[in-house]
Amino acid sequence: MTASAYRAVPGSYRTPSGWNALLPERTGRRLDGDVTCDLVVVGAGYTGLAAARRWSARRPNDRILVLDALTLGEGNPGRNSGFLLEVALAEDADPSAIARMRTANALVRGAMSEIAALVESSRIDCALARRGTYRAAVGPVGLAALARYRRFLDGARLPYAVLDREALAARIGTRFYQEGLYSPDCYLAQPAALIRALAATLPPNVSLLEQTCVTRLVRDGGWRLTAGGHQVRAPHVILANNAFAKLLVPSASRVVAMYTYAALTEPLDDRNLARLGSDEQWGLLPAHRLGSTLRLTADGRLLVRSSHGYEREAPPQRIEAELRDNLGRRFPILDLPPFASTWGGATGYTLGGGPLWGQLAEGLWVSAGCNGGGVVKGTLFGAALAELASGGEPADVLGLFGAARWLPPEPFRRLGYLVAERWQSRQGAAER
Repeated sequence: MTASAYRAVPGSYRTPSGWNALLPERTGRRLDGDVTCDLVVVGAGYTGLAAARRWSARRPNDRILVLDALTLGEGNPGRNSGFLLEVALAEDADPSAIARMRTANALVRGAMSEIAALVESSRIDCALARRGTYRAAVGPVGLAALARYRRFLDGARLPYAVLDREALAARIGTRFYQEGLYSPDCYLAQPAALIRALAATLPPNVSLLEQTCVTRLVRDGGWRLTAGGHQVRAPHVILANNAFAKLLVPSASRVVAMYTYAALTEPLDDRNLARLGSDEQWGLLPAHRLGSTLRLTADGRLLVRSSHGYEREAPPQRIEAELRDNLGRRFPILDLPPFASTWGGATGYTLGGGPLWGQLAEGLWVSAGCNGGGVVKGTLFGAALAELASGGEPADVLGLFGAARWLPPEPFRRLGYLVAERWQSRQGAAER
C-alpha cells in the first residue's frame, strides 16, 4: 500500500439488532479528543477483541485502543444467529486434507474453550450452552450438500447422528426436511450479550471506544486514523472490521459484504411450544447456503435467517414478508406470534473460503472474511494475528484455513455474483 490516504463511508443498518433490543440499553465511551497509543484495533467484534486481548498478554505495558463505529451489540457481532461451531467449517472430504482439518478443528476447539472461560468470568448471562446443531435438507441439491458434510465428519472422526423426517419432527417439531444430521460440536448463545461479556473482560490496558467510526487511515510516520473528527496515532493498526476494511484500504477488496436477514418472534405460548418436539432449545443450519437458519431460543422465541444481498441491505418490509413465509412453511402446525424484530447484518465472504489475513504494510495488519463462521474462527484468527504482529509464532492460519483469492473488479464482480446466485437459486429452490 502507498502512503495515500483512503476514505471510508460509514455504514449503517436500517433497523436495530433484535438481539440487542432484548438487553438493557448500553452507553459506551466515545473518542473525545486526539490520542496517541501503541496499537489501534478497528472493529470491536470477536476478531478485534481477541486481537486486543492477545496483544495485551504479550505486551501488557502497551496502550491499546479498540474503535467501533456502532454501540457494542448493534454491529455484526450482535446480529448473527448465535452459533458457536467447534469445527472449522471446512467441508473438505478429500482424504489428503483430513490431517489438516483435524489440526484446524483442534485450534477452533481451543478458541471455544477460551470464549467459554471468559463468559464465565464476566458473569453476564448470554445463554451460552453446548446444545449442538442440526443440519437439514429438503431436495436433491440439499441432500448432496448434506452427504458432503457427512463425509467430512466421517473423515475428521467427529460424532453425529443421522435423522429422517420423523426423527427431526420428534426433536424440533418440523416435517419440512427430508433428512438431517445432528452434531454435538456447537454452542448456542445470545450474540449481543456474548459480545458484551467478552468486552467486559478486556484487560485494563485496553480501552473500548464505541460510536467512533474510523473514516480515514493515513501512513504518516506511523499510522494516523481519523475518527469522529479526532486524530488517533499509533505505530500499529489491526483492521478487524471484516468486509468494511476495504473502505479504508483497497487491498482488502477480496472480501465481499453479503447481507443476510433475520427475524425473532415474540415468545411462543405453552401450547405452541408443546408442538415443537423434545428439544427445549436448538439450532438448525441449512445444508445448502440458500436455505434458512432456525433457532428456538432459551426464552421460547423462534429465529429465522434467510436471503442474501450483495453489498447492500434490502428494504426491511420485503424481507419481513419473506422470512414470515419461510417460517410458516416450516412450522404450519404453529400459530406463530408476530415478529418482535427484523434486521439485517453483513458477513464477510471470500472466494475459496479462506480469510484475508496477515500484513498489508509496515505496522498494518488485517483479519477479515470468516465466511459465516465468525464467532469462534474470528476469535482464533484475531488472536493469531496479534501473536504474529507482536513478534510471536502463531498457528499457520493460511496453511490450515486457506487464503482469500483474487476477485475481479466491479462491475464484473457483481455480474458474476448475480449469475451464480440465479443458478444456485434454481438448483436449490426446494431449500428456500
